[in-house]
Amino acid sequence: MNQHYDVLIIGSGLAGLTVALHLAADKKVAVLSKKALLDGASNWAQGGIAAVLDSGDSHDKHVLDTQVAGADLCDPLATRHIVEQGPSAIEWLIGLGVPFTQDQGAELGFHLTREGGHSQRRIIHAADETGHLVQLTLEQQVRTHRNITLLEYHSGVELITSRILGQDQAHAPARCLGAYVYDEQADRVDTILAGQVVLATGGAGKVYLHTSNPDTSTGDGIAMAWRAGCRVANMEFMQFHPTCMYHPQAKSFLISEALRGEGGVLRLPATAGVQAGERFMQWHDERLELAPRDVVARAIDFEIKKRGLTHVDLDISHRSPAFIHEHFPTIQARCLEFGIDITSDPIPVVPAMHFTCGGVVIDLNGRTDIPGLYAVGETAYTGLHGANRLASNSLLECLVIGRNAAHDIDVQPPLESTTIEVPDWDDSRARDGAEAVLVTHAWDEVRRLMSNYVGIVRTQKRLGRAHQRISLLEQEIQAYYQEYRVTSDLLECRNLIQVAALVVASALSRKESRGLHYCQDFPWTLPRALPTVMTPEDGFR
Repeated sequence: MNQHYDVLIIGSGLAGLTVALHLAADKKVAVLSKKALLDGASNWAQGGIAAVLDSGDSHDKHVLDTQVAGADLCDPLATRHIVEQGPSAIEWLIGLGVPFTQDQGAELGFHLTREGGHSQRRIIHAADETGHLVQLTLEQQVRTHRNITLLEYHSGVELITSRILGQDQAHAPARCLGAYVYDEQADRVDTILAGQVVLATGGAGKVYLHTSNPDTSTGDGIAMAWRAGCRVANMEFMQFHPTCMYHPQAKSFLISEALRGEGGVLRLPATAGVQAGERFMQWHDERLELAPRDVVARAIDFEIKKRGLTHVDLDISHRSPAFIHEHFPTIQARCLEFGIDITSDPIPVVPAMHFTCGGVVIDLNGRTDIPGLYAVGETAYTGLHGANRLASNSLLECLVIGRNAAHDIDVQPPLESTTIEVPDWDDSRARDGAEAVLVTHAWDEVRRLMSNYVGIVRTQKRLGRAHQRISLLEQEIQAYYQEYRVTSDLLECRNLIQVAALVVASALSRKESRGLHYCQDFPWTLPRALPTVMTPEDGFR
């Protein structure tokens, strides 16, 4: 099937829906969602959105906090721009009806919390389910908008560019024309053409065994853009959230940074012997539990490995039950499902992969290296996050760059009728997958490799071993991809392996320790910080 739209948005999180709603007044927009609309990472975000909303705060303070957390690798222009646009982005959400937690004693009437790395209370939130309530509000707008076509259970397979089709014109640069899209329910690949394409597929948390991300976070947009010829940057900086609930019968459930911002303390668990219950962050950083995430994650990782623990404890039980229920109802309810009453008991926690700080290189309007192709949200690299994302800056970036991209797309001239013939997806010579175990094994192997060799603390030897094995996995999965018809599992596995290769290659190239990248062979931090940029043609630059 061939479909035509003014704009094709691949991904349905906050960034993608922001673009869609800003464009849909006068453009026909298609939004692809790999699963149901609310199954993405934005819906799981608990903490809130960082923005300067109080006269006691300032843009300069927010910029400085971001730069400190980012280990001096944040792009100063991008950081300043995104921070300064924060208040107007929040106003847009309030106008849409997002039910942020109120505080009649606050200047603007909304409660502001504080999270690790922030010097001020500047996190506007909706209890402890901000992402869900924001996404729910935007979903209601998207589902009822006459100019937005929502295609759930659809995944991007490959971007369609004039270069890939071999039909570049000498006087014009290659441009993006659309994408081949897998319809999971119909089990077919469709061709969707569009004047502008936006990648908003989120990050790549599933490249590790333990992650706070949903199963959809497989780095699809990053891998698709790389294969199409876009640069990527800072892929070595994979942020591990310090505190995800540890329970043998549960997937990692994120325990919001805000819990530590409201007084939660980290303690050694009962299995630590004579030091059980002892607070330990004072041994690692003077900012204690409010240190940036990379510092807290490394501290927890150090204590677990040093003492042979399975987890550490996060304790908020010294706050009143009423306070806990008001501020953390979702966390409280989830913990109770596993027999943990956080009003009296500590929460067992471990670090888990949480956020991809690098991504597809874009400008502040979301434009990639390929005309007609944009990237927004966690898929993209603006330079805001540097070597370590400051808590609650990610949703802010989604809103600001999403709006910028929409405005830039809106002023682009309509794509003239092209003489380029775009062929339908041809799988006539492909076979049905009779060896799905190969995909399952590759999926499991790459995630174990990344967790064991490319985790919170790294060495060149481990990185080298990961590089060798992932290179073989790339060859194996590509051979399988060329022989068999596509499935959701195959597409995700192929993209995960591609992203894993980019993470390892970026990590091997950085001869220092900075932010989220800590290498025991290079424990020092160089005086001049530069991003790691890779191009498909030239490798590193």
